[in-house]
Parts: sequence; C-alpha cells; structure tokens
Amino acid sequence: MVKTKVSFLVVLFGLISFSIYSQTVEIEGVVAGGSDVENIHVINKSANKFATTNKLGAFTIEVRLSDTLVFSSVQYNLKAVFISPEIITKKRVMVFLEDKVNELGEVLVGKILTGSLDSDIKNSDAERPLNFYDLGIPGYTGKPKTQSERRLHEADAGKYVTIGLGVGLNLNKILNGITGRTKKLKERVRKEYSDVLLEKIKANLSKDFFVTYPLDESLRADFFYFCSDDENFEKRCKDKSDIEVFEFLAEKIVSYKANLKTKDE
Repeated sequence: MVKTKVSFLVVLFGLISFSIYSQTVEIEGVVAGGSDVENIHVINKSANKFATTNKLGAFTIEVRLSDTLVFSSVQYNLKAVFISPEIITKKRVMVFLEDKVNELGEVLVGKILTGSLDSDIKNSDAERPLNFYDLGIPGYTGKPKTQSERRLHEADAGKYVTIGLGVGLNLNKILNGITGRTKKLKERVRKEYSDVLLEKIKANLSKDFFVTYPLDESLRADFFYFCSDDENFEKRCKDKSDIEVFEFLAEKIVSYKANLKTKDE
C-alpha cells in the first residue's frame, strides 16, 4: 500500500513538472541600453520565435520554462537570457544591454632580427599589445556615453578661461551657455535617464500595482508619465527598493485620480 502511494506521488510530481515545463506563456519585456533601443531583435532560440522592440524598448514574445532568449543588434553586445520560473510566474523581464566598444586592433612589436637563427630564437619574446597609453591617446574605459551625453560633453567640456602663456577663452562653452544649448542638452540627458527608470518601474511593478490600485488600462501610460513629471521622481525611485517605489506610486495615484475628478467636473 505504501509503495503504491509513493509510486502515485512520483507519477503525479512528474506530470506536474512536465506540465510546467511544457506550458507556453506570453511575457512582456523591456530592453534598456546606452543608446537607441528600437528594433532590437529578440530571438527565442528554443522555440524559433522572433520579436523586435518598439521605440521604448518594449516587446512581447512566447516562451516556455528553460527557453533561452537572445538579444541582438548592431549597437549592443549579444546577450542571452535564460527563462527562469520567476520570469514565467511574473510574465515580464527587464534586460540591460551593453554598448559595443570599438577597440584598437592588436599590434605586436617584435625585436630587430640579427640574421643569426640561434640568436633571434633566443632573444625572441612576445610583446604585449599596444594600448591607449603607449600611443599617447587618452583612452576611456568607463561606461560608453549615449549620443546625448556625448553632445553635452562636447558643448560643456573644459573651463571657461585657461591661463598659460596667455589667456584663452573657451568660446564653444561660452556660446553654448549663452544660446541655451547646454541647458537643453542637460535636460535631454535627464529625460533619457528618467525614461529608462520609468520603463524599469513599469516592467517590475505595473501588474502588481494595478491589482492593488485599479485604473482603467487606457489611463495607465498617462499615469506613469504623471509620476515621472514629479520633481522628486528620480530622488524617490532611482536605486530604491520595489517597496519604496510602490509607496511613491501609491501616493501619486491619489493625486492623479483627484486631477481626473477635477477635470470631469
């Protein structure tokens, strides 16, 4: 009798496991990166499914447990994401891609040959590749800048006045400040940071939040932009826990619904 029960439980467990592994679900995802996130290829290698991201980096694709998603584009490094039980349960995923960096080709420097085979073999050794510093080129090894960040750096780099053998004025920096270009570029960079943060919040918390605080689906995108317009948005949400961000959204939904009620009146 005991053996029969054990056998039944083993079979039942096997059937449940098979059902979980074979179940196909549609998940929502968001891709974030240092530059444009539109038209990134999302490939389910295991199921031969294919999708592309929209201008916000969002996509939907069918997956099963243990499938592998591959993210491919010209401007980013290839990335593979394993579909875990957590992704299947939440039906959403957030993916961060790294920008491709064009590196200097590898150059090897050898010693001058003497013509003596024994001597040349004895003195031969492999030299390390030349790098930025060997060539006197200022190399950058940090996170690649976005296009807006590069433009801001070009517009605002350096001091206004330099003193050496004479006095030099940084006309580029001065003119960009006077015309307001620097201010506009700073605002554009800030907006890009804000958009990436907003998409991350939507991907992680949207479903659970609207279960607790119901809101018509047609108003949800507008609500999130309402949140991002708050002057404390980044302060309250950047590098914060899901609980802290959830609390911020809960505060904003009250204000948002009050605004809707005022408009209706």
